[in-house]
Amino acid sequence: MLAEGFVTSAAIAASVLFVLSLGGLSNQEKAKRAVWYGIVGMAIAVVFTASGPGIGAYWLMLPMIAIGSVIGWVVAKRVHMTEMPQLVAALHSFVGLAAVFVAWNADLERIRVLAAEGAEAADFSAFAALVATKDQAELTFLQLEIIFAIFIGAVTFTGSVVAFGKLAGKLDGKAWQLPGGHMLNAASAALCLVLAIAYLSGAGFWTLLVLAALAFFIGWHLITGIGGADMPVVVSMLNSYSGWAAAAIGFTLSNDLLIVTGALVGSSGAILSYIMCKAMNRKFINVILGGFGNEKSQAADIEGEQTAIEADGVAAMLDEADSVVIVPGYGMAVAQAQQAVSELTRKLRAKGKAVRFAIHPVAGRLPGHMNVLLAEAKVPYDIVLEMDEINDDFPDTDVAIVIGSNDIVNPAAQDDPGSPIAGMPVLEVWKAKNVVVLKRGQGAGYSGIENPLFFKENTHMLYGDAKGSIDKLVALVE
Repeated sequence: MLAEGFVTSAAIAASVLFVLSLGGLSNQEKAKRAVWYGIVGMAIAVVFTASGPGIGAYWLMLPMIAIGSVIGWVVAKRVHMTEMPQLVAALHSFVGLAAVFVAWNADLERIRVLAAEGAEAADFSAFAALVATKDQAELTFLQLEIIFAIFIGAVTFTGSVVAFGKLAGKLDGKAWQLPGGHMLNAASAALCLVLAIAYLSGAGFWTLLVLAALAFFIGWHLITGIGGADMPVVVSMLNSYSGWAAAAIGFTLSNDLLIVTGALVGSSGAILSYIMCKAMNRKFINVILGGFGNEKSQAADIEGEQTAIEADGVAAMLDEADSVVIVPGYGMAVAQAQQAVSELTRKLRAKGKAVRFAIHPVAGRLPGHMNVLLAEAKVPYDIVLEMDEINDDFPDTDVAIVIGSNDIVNPAAQDDPGSPIAGMPVLEVWKAKNVVVLKRGQGAGYSGIENPLFFKENTHMLYGDAKGSIDKLVALVE
């Protein structure tokens, strides 16, 4: 068992590694090393925390760590990169549920210590020993931490489960709510406040159970009321929630490392949510109160017909082009077409053509989703550009290839004030000389919003599975 000083030093070292990890993840070339910083930091955190003073029951702890590690390894090996968004949402739910369980246990320990009249800290171990050293004011603060951890943890858990279901296609991606809508959420939150006051007044442990049940409902009902098009924001928001839940538990357990780590995750998730909202021209509170699926605005009618094209026609178009911009979307992820896209890119560049990728901040179902898939397919980093870097180049582009995207290339965002996505910054692919859109069929995208791009004269629709279509192009491009 290590002295407190060693555990504190390890916590500082792990915190530094976590900061370096977050900083490195902002650069694709440094991301792999940054991930290792995080892995080493977490290993240090687990080992030194488990070896700290007052820690025992290793006969139970070590098997649970081993089982959890094996499960994590198996899941990580089985989950494809295309399934990362739903995996991240699922992991957020674990953090939230852990916060609820730890908070419940903390209150049970508080009750046990208070019931042992005359007992001293030496008569207890681990967390109970810490509770025995607290005065009345500190115990009250502990109760406040427990309330916050349970509420935010429960909301995070059920909210993340719903987000997982929507991202995995197991739940309807459209926004829906029970009769009463947001009033139900407001009433539930008000009841949580009443229960918190009752708990602080000595009403008993049952108040925390009911409070958690109401918070579970709020998390579930809140995220079901958010449309699928807002899922990138929801995922980053839940990431922030999970961080604050961890920080609250850190205060409860007097664990500095949990506080620092939770604050890092919570603040970075909040910043990312802000960036996502800005990229969608939406206010954060509007996302929380309902997604695109709840919009009441009336979009303009679309005139014209979609013009279909075959793979050989697209190949001929690419043969004559000098500049090509590829816009990947979630359709590329679903079809797992990134390797085929990478091969097409290699062939076109070998013929002396300028090929670049345009990435919208909310492309896919998770921030950075497309960047990760392209990196996995060995697409060079230097030709993968963000929206602001490439948008002005579309008028000089011969062919823009859109793979499974809808909202991020929708001109209605600029041209139709009545559109639900009016004002959203988009990739202006329609300004290219020719646009080729790869889609399975003529339906609207994930948000259910129709796209006038598909009906423009310079747009050609290549219907079918994205991977199959790209494979045909690879074979035709000599």
